[in-house]
Amino acid sequence: MSISGIHGQLLEVTVVGCSKLKNTEWISRQDPYVCLEYATTKHRTRTHTDGGKNPTFQEKFVFTLIEGLREFSVVVWNSNTLTFDDFIGTGKIQLQKVLSQGYDDSSWSLQDKRGRHAGEVRLIMHYADASKPAKPQASAPTPSAPPYTGGPAPHAPLYSAPPVLPPYHQTSFASSPLVHSYPPNSSPYPPSPYPYQPSAYPPQPSAYPPTYPPTSSYPPLPHSTYPAPPPHNTYNYPPGSYPPAPYPPPHY
Repeated sequence: MSISGIHGQLLEVTVVGCSKLKNTEWISRQDPYVCLEYATTKHRTRTHTDGGKNPTFQEKFVFTLIEGLREFSVVVWNSNTLTFDDFIGTGKIQLQKVLSQGYDDSSWSLQDKRGRHAGEVRLIMHYADASKPAKPQASAPTPSAPPYTGGPAPHAPLYSAPPVLPPYHQTSFASSPLVHSYPPNSSPYPPSPYPYQPSAYPPQPSAYPPTYPPTSSYPPLPHSTYPAPPPHNTYNYPPGSYPPAPYPPPHY
């Protein structure tokens, strides 16, 4: 519901009554009445004789709303016959709720001349045009751009195609060559291209004592020298033919 455009619309206000009013009489009961003021428009209820602190009125008034003015004043008086009327209290009535919702049934606080609480006044307000939506303001038409007649723009791929990879062939374990269980060659030198020839001399003993007993059944030769070859015909055997004659047969 919109509260704009209220100028000239009608607002109904019913003064139900007052409660807990400040007492301005010392001997008899006071005679209250209520005055309403909106801009230059003023309304007054009847006087409730001997109404005391809780008078009732049940009177309806109609105000013509003015744009930009969304409150009115209420003043409660005590009527006197021989002297001036006594001021009881006043208050400001806000119209935001009734203008937006169309209905307001509330009690409004009153204050005396010193700003102290002087009671309450109950009002019921109706606003018939609250349910009407506000008229939208006409705006100038916006010129539209001419339609585009060109062909569709060529579509360029955002990413290049991935390269085509050759098909993957899985190698089975059956076709793999068997791994030999022989230990690898631990020799730090490549094999000799010449065949092996045994040496005429026995192997040279190591300069350090072996850490384990030798596998040979013969004791190792001394480290000093090798045995010299025997001299030729040292024992002076008589020369003879070679091969020697056979031995005589044994006698049985």
